[in-house]
Amino acid sequence: MNALVIDAFEFCRTNSTREGVTPVAEMERLARDCADKSGAITWRAEGSTSKQGFPQMRLAVAGTVQLTCQRCLTPFAYEIDSATLLMLGESDAHADEIEEIVDDETIDVIVGTRSMNLMDLIEDEALLALPQAPKHETCPDTGLLDSVKSEKKSPFEALRELKKS
Repeated sequence: MNALVIDAFEFCRTNSTREGVTPVAEMERLARDCADKSGAITWRAEGSTSKQGFPQMRLAVAGTVQLTCQRCLTPFAYEIDSATLLMLGESDAHADEIEEIVDDETIDVIVGTRSMNLMDLIEDEALLALPQAPKHETCPDTGLLDSVKSEKKSPFEALRELKKS
């Protein structure tokens, strides 16, 4: 994956914006969680300053990836559409302090750097948008599996038939 290194604090201070489209194949960690490397992630990062004066970055990711259904083990298209707000601290202690001041569960506070790889943040957001156990809403034709299940007799039914004979 191509690194897109930014000064996170300057990015936020100047209200900068970056956006792009990155193929899933270029995102190694995301590609490992997918059924194949097809698809692409459209992303946008916007820097700003919070009401409290803290640097913050809004990240948005969207796109379609191929996941493996945990029920029927076939691939299916999964639509990612996620956005998050990150506030930046200069150190772990500063990030903890910001977290206490802001006191909002919907805002993640991270440690920013002067040489932050924006693509790592984008990939992290895409990974967090994936379900823990991906499944089809309704699995495709399971008729064969269902017919095998219905033909199989319960062991107790087999015993009942033995007792009758």
